[in-house]
Amino acid sequence: MQMTMRWFGPADPVPLWKLRQVPNLTGIVSALHDVPPGVPWTRPDVAALRAQVESAGLQLSVIESIPVHEDIKLGNAHRDGRIQAFISCLEAVAAEGIRVVCYNFMPVFDWTRTDLAMRLPDGSTTLTFRQADVDATPGDEPPALPGWAEAYTVQELQALRAAYTDIDAAKLRANLAYFLQAVVPEAARLNVKLAIHPDDPPWPVLGLPRVVSTADDLEFLLNAAPDEHNGLTFCTGSLGAWSGHDLPAMVDRFANRIHFVHARNVRRIAERDFDEVAHISAHGNVQLAKTVMKLARLRPGVPIRPDHGRMIWGETGRPGYGLYDRALGATYLQGLIDAVEESAHA
Repeated sequence: MQMTMRWFGPADPVPLWKLRQVPNLTGIVSALHDVPPGVPWTRPDVAALRAQVESAGLQLSVIESIPVHEDIKLGNAHRDGRIQAFISCLEAVAAEGIRVVCYNFMPVFDWTRTDLAMRLPDGSTTLTFRQADVDATPGDEPPALPGWAEAYTVQELQALRAAYTDIDAAKLRANLAYFLQAVVPEAARLNVKLAIHPDDPPWPVLGLPRVVSTADDLEFLLNAAPDEHNGLTFCTGSLGAWSGHDLPAMVDRFANRIHFVHARNVRRIAERDFDEVAHISAHGNVQLAKTVMKLARLRPGVPIRPDHGRMIWGETGRPGYGLYDRALGATYLQGLIDAVEESAHA
């Protein structure tokens, strides 16, 4: 497996030269973060991003993410134009030789947490989710959750939530299938592997439906466009937040369609409550070692990245994306991968 790490561009507090010093890390996961959803990417812009990464002696291995416009998720009259814009982004990416694109289909927001800096007993801080904090948000007010208030104006958020009033899980699933049936043939033409990220957390939030949450959801979307270019980002943290998921069994079930791996550990506090913890398996409930070693055996060529991390040793920066704990996580993951590779040649 190729060890990678996410980089948010020149404004990222963790520069590329520091990432290069993480042992055996060769790949970077990034995107054109300044381009709004629904606007086509251009090849020169992708080429400039690739050149930045390569100038540090690294490879731009995965694009994460090309945003899926809300018009597509809503299935409204504008969706075909937005889908064409998404395909244009794929064309720009493919032209620069990048073969894996991660994306998600979560309505309105990406991953959701209720605290970005909860202090753990060892003094580090981490990301957490508490369902009661979400439930306490009045339905007619913007949600007071980290990151949400900054993502939209109050008016934009109210308009989006109103637009989803008539969108239930069945309609959202149908809109996902429509999107995949339009985009996957183009991804196959371009030889780009699409890797959808599971919902995070894997259940509805604030009444918004989510349809990439369970093993059955994954089966549905893979069958909606049965081509190897329609695949998964296997996120152990997102899927592992729900106690009903057996991650090693899910690897067995979907192995040939897993194109990218996010490796993260969570400790489930209660049903729909969890903390993100150190990557080492014993610290959480994810069976991370068993899952990663199975992935290393069944999907040895795919990129993997340590996903999120605590803030340790006094580091400050983008929540979940400090250097130190992710570097520790990368080293732990590499040890698991090495063990599998060594046993295969014993």
